[in-house]
Amino acid sequence: MSGLIARWRERLPVTDRTPIVTLGEGGTPLVRADRVAKAAGLPPGAIFLKLEGLNPTGSFKDRGMTLAISKALEDGAECVLCASTGNTSASAAAYAARAGLRCVVFLPKGKVAAGKLSQAVMHGAEIVEVDGNFDRALTMAVEAARLQGLTLVNSTNHFRIEGQKTGAFEILEQLGRAPDNHFIPVGNAGNITAYWKGYTEMGHRPRMFGWQAAGAAPLVHGKPIKDPKTIATAIRIGNPVSWKTAVAARDESNGLIGSVTDAEILAAYRFLAAKEGVFCEPSSAAAVAGLFKLAKTRKAPKGLTVCVLTGHGLKDPDIALRFKP
Repeated sequence: MSGLIARWRERLPVTDRTPIVTLGEGGTPLVRADRVAKAAGLPPGAIFLKLEGLNPTGSFKDRGMTLAISKALEDGAECVLCASTGNTSASAAAYAARAGLRCVVFLPKGKVAAGKLSQAVMHGAEIVEVDGNFDRALTMAVEAARLQGLTLVNSTNHFRIEGQKTGAFEILEQLGRAPDNHFIPVGNAGNITAYWKGYTEMGHRPRMFGWQAAGAAPLVHGKPIKDPKTIATAIRIGNPVSWKTAVAARDESNGLIGSVTDAEILAAYRFLAAKEGVFCEPSSAAAVAGLFKLAKTRKAPKGLTVCVLTGHGLKDPDIALRFKP
């Protein structure tokens, strides 16, 4: 079975001793979105969507997890753990199961979407429910990893970023050129960090536009948010781990990190499904919501733009049911 490590091996920190744990991740579609472009006042062919929800567990997390779990296995780990808003736990549990490793996940109690929680359960993860938000769960996971000598597979693990940068490699290959602009949701900020790393390693510098939910926008406000609130659970994070590198990506690319309201996120979420046939989870739609927000003030950037849709809509089915006729 091929996967992104096999495809990009020469650009990843693997050796002949690295056992490759793969579910065939990577190679996700890049689709033209002319109705999005028209709604943003841009010409046909200006917007493309990177459909990361078509990775094996339904989110971009698989890109980093294949490498993180492979390296953990190489290092002799017997157990991996993570904190998660849902997608990381689903991915970690699946890849750990594939590798034959024990997996422990720390989840904020009552705040994980049903689709994501069901994945962690079915893949056999040991679930620790935490009273509090993701930031509290991450603090506990980091401490547990330190005390018990376990391998943490959150984006503090640099192998995660290395795997995720392959998304940029694919976009360059699929387009045959670099985009002028790259729009992406921002939660823990590892993904905007990884894409910027991938682009720059290949000698390109598109403008990076990161989008946070208005109720969970620490990078916009310049300070941690103690109690982040948003319907977009995957980016409901008040103190991102990759804060500094995300800000660097913004500044070095002459880009922007902005915020969108839940109403704007849900409008883009509905638009993508109804007009483009693309069903993503609400947090994924933040990228397109940000594009629409800029378009309203005629500030949508010119040139070729890629919007990354980070997770599949079936990750959070309860939200979709709100639109039931």
